Amino acid sequence: APYVEKLRHNAAISAALTGITASVVGVIANLALYFAEHTLFGRTFTWTWGPFNLPLPDLGTLSPVAAAITVAALVMTFVLKWPMLRIIGICALLGIGTILLP
Repeated sequence: APYVEKLRHNAAISAALTGITASVVGVIANLALYFAEHTLFGRTFTWTWGPFNLPLPDLGTLSPVAAAITVAALVMTFVLKWPMLRIIGICALLGIGTILLP
């Protein structure tokens, strides 16, 4: 990190680092959507239009437990502004609890 901060003062390298940062944010957003789609929904299908293929969830296969844990995580994040490690721990416990309870 200290070396990267020293490179920020170089205009050419700073532009490259900005592009890399944007790419990393895009990859993280893509992974978040992929995991959300496959966690919240039991099935997906591919909608094809010409050369475009778009994976879409089957809305009838929404998991109510996963949706409830997602809503709880959103409330803890944006309303209560709790630290991320606490939220991850609580959501993990909720998930384990739903598996252990009949």
